[in-house]
Amino acid sequence: MLSRAQDAAADATVGLGQRIIQLLWRRRDEAGRAELERVVGEAAVEQDEAYSTAVLSRLLRNALLDDPALREELAALLPAPAPGTVNVTASGERSIAAQHIGTAITGDGHTAPRP
Repeated sequence: MLSRAQDAAADATVGLGQRIIQLLWRRRDEAGRAELERVVGEAAVEQDEAYSTAVLSRLLRNALLDDPALREELAALLPAPAPGTVNVTASGERSIAAQHIGTAITGDGHTAPRP
């Protein structure tokens, strides 16, 4: 059952990625489409997942900066969070994330404050 859930999640992620690329494709001229095809093709065969992610993220970021209306179309593709649901994400060494934080101390050589 876990495998089926993971497969379904992967399929949903791939499907969303395909819809995003199709949206970018439709909004570009012939030269832009050639560039998009080249970048996505290179990312697809790259063995370094972090590199591919960075390249595709940069492509999407630049497209969003160049075309503010694209943000609205892209937002329409993303699933809406369930009411009352909060997503909090932290990434990177010593990152922290929370909906509400009282005291947060990161780094070396610190001691917690006394109440």
